[in-house]
Amino acid sequence: MYEILLMGAPAEGQGNPIVALLPFVLIFVVFYFFIIRPQKKKEETRRAMIEAVKKGDRVVTIGGVHGTVTQVDDGSVLVQVDNNVKLRVDKNAIASTGAEQ
Repeated sequence: MYEILLMGAPAEGQGNPIVALLPFVLIFVVFYFFIIRPQKKKEETRRAMIEAVKKGDRVVTIGGVHGTVTQVDDGSVLVQVDNNVKLRVDKNAIASTGAEQ
């Protein structure tokens, strides 16, 4: 009798390890389809919008500055916000273009 107590209870009812991992897999699938995938699509459309910015486009920066693009460089754009007032901003700082306003 003491031998049984020292060895522990027999391993009865141990479930399949795949069944134990199933809830975690389902949670990951739900996160992928409701959070990760839409975020990737949103980032792709944003990247395409930034790549398509050209001279003459009306833009709004993430800081809320409205203006017209007068020059496009590799990583930045020159935005005219008023007569004789131009700002150089990074392309990543563009929140939206005239087509999306």
